[in-house]
Amino acid sequence: MGMSLNEWLVQQAEVLLDKDSHAAKLAEGVHVVPEFLGNRAPYADPHTRAVIAGLGMENGLESLVSLYVAGICGIGYGLRQIIEAQDKAGASIDRIVISGGAGRSPFIRQLLADTTGKIVAAPQTSEPVLLGSAILGSVAAGLYPDIHAAMAEMSRFSEAFYPQNGDVQKHHQVRFETFSQLQNVARNAVNH
Repeated sequence: MGMSLNEWLVQQAEVLLDKDSHAAKLAEGVHVVPEFLGNRAPYADPHTRAVIAGLGMENGLESLVSLYVAGICGIGYGLRQIIEAQDKAGASIDRIVISGGAGRSPFIRQLLADTTGKIVAAPQTSEPVLLGSAILGSVAAGLYPDIHAAMAEMSRFSEAFYPQNGDVQKHHQVRFETFSQLQNVARNAVNH
C-alpha cells in the first residue's frame, strides 16, 4: 500500500467529503475525548479517562472515518482548552506551528485550525527539530547574535491554514461544548 494508516484514513475522508471543506461533518454524532492516559493539561488530572460517545453498530469504512475525524477533533478541542488556559494566564497564542506525523497532512492542519480557532502554520523544513538544533548551534558559534535573529534568517513557513468562519465555526463551537461536557462527566465518574 505504501502509506501510513493516518494517510490512508485522510485519503478516505477526502473522498467522502468530495471537496467539501467541512471535515467535522464526517464525525456527525460521534465524539471523542482522547484522555486515555488522563489529562495532562490544562487540568492535570491523571485519573480521568477517555470517552467515545455516539458509536453505533456500523462497521464500514464511513464509521471508521467518522471515528478517526472525531478523534482528531478531540485532540483539537483539548489543544483549544490549553490555549485558552494559557491566554487567561497572560500567554496569548496567535498561531500553532505543526510538523511531523499526521500533522504533515493539509486535511489535519485545516481540521486543527477549525477546532482550535487558531492559524496553523507549517514550517518549510521537513525536519524542524534539526533546524532548531542548527539555530542553537549557529548562535553558539557566534554566527548570529541571538536566537531571534537566527530564527528570522534560518526558518520559514511553507503554508498557513486559517480557521473557517460561519457554519463551520458554529459547528465546532457546539462540538467543543459537547467535548467539555463529556470530559466533565468522565472526570466525575472516575472520582465517584
